[in-house]
Amino acid sequence: MRAAWFVARKDVAHLLRARETLVWTFVMPIVFFYFLGTVTGGFGSPRGSAAQPDPIALDAPANAGFLVDELTRRLTRENFKVERPAAEADLAQFGRRLVIARPASGKTFSDAVLAGESQKVTFTSRSQGPSASFDQVRVARAVYGVVADLAASKSAGDAPDAAAFRRLEVMPRKISLEVVSAGRRKEVPVGFEQTIPGTLVMFTMMILLTSASLLLVMEREQGLLRRLASTPISRSSVVAGKWAGRVALGLVQIAFAMVAGTLLFKMRWGPALPMVALVLFAWAAFNASLGILLGNLARTRVQMAGIGVMSTMVLAALGGCWWPIEITPQWMQTAALFVPTGWTMDAMHKLISFGYGPVAALPHVLGLAAAAFVVGALGVRTFRYE
Repeated sequence: MRAAWFVARKDVAHLLRARETLVWTFVMPIVFFYFLGTVTGGFGSPRGSAAQPDPIALDAPANAGFLVDELTRRLTRENFKVERPAAEADLAQFGRRLVIARPASGKTFSDAVLAGESQKVTFTSRSQGPSASFDQVRVARAVYGVVADLAASKSAGDAPDAAAFRRLEVMPRKISLEVVSAGRRKEVPVGFEQTIPGTLVMFTMMILLTSASLLLVMEREQGLLRRLASTPISRSSVVAGKWAGRVALGLVQIAFAMVAGTLLFKMRWGPALPMVALVLFAWAAFNASLGILLGNLARTRVQMAGIGVMSTMVLAALGGCWWPIEITPQWMQTAALFVPTGWTMDAMHKLISFGYGPVAALPHVLGLAAAAFVVGALGVRTFRYE
């Protein structure tokens, strides 16, 4: 054990003296946190989130009457931030736009509706897919809500006006709707909540499959491992020391990234922080084992660098490190569960973003631990001094 600790300590000290390791361990993660977290801050944000209303431009004639004011109030209730720009250039800046045409009769919009004249309300959006469909549902709910209350007010014999709408709103409902949960809601993590865990997972793999593995190849090329073989240190102690040194380097990067994410970007790691730490420890252990195995198989430094970078990029993309895997097609979400990056990111999302308890991540930890053991065993069998 003392010999393995000696090898691990020397490896970590050597790696942390390399400028490349320092840059990719302490500088580049923060750059990626800031850039990607800022750029993706609104990407895929959950629709209808009270913390972030969705801007919509209401293009309506001036003095359109109380019905437009009522429609504005309903849109606000649907969590839209309603703006009424006067200039066409300002309207063009909005991705969502609700247009109320000017009545042909020359009346105001409200007067034309009350007179029974058909009026056209058009909603346009630059978005596509489920987000655009949900926006359309919310706009339709606001518009048809005004129409329904207008009909109810007339049937009750009230003069349709703003006061009549307020009276309808406070009336007791004869039909009630009971709402029960259909399961845990998943709001797709965006911004720093996605970027910091994803970048952390990717850079841990990047460092351990490049700098740390390159050191093993360099030591073999320069004959340093042959010298180590002539010492009283056993083969198992050498491999254990190499593995422990890489785990230690991974933990240094993980600890620094978590502290920097918390202090600089106000990252919240959720109530199950100990399990988050355990997941990341298992992730570092797996990458340490994989780094040793690849370092044994690679013949040259160039080969090792290419393998390390390509492996990291492919696994990061497939596992959801670059974007929330929840926004991808179902086949890709399924494929992510077959790669270690996908296990790690799924556990991180469950613990940090979806509010699951520590038990939910236990299968991920066991899977990573088993993979680290199997890959590590292969690394021991393939380890060579020259």
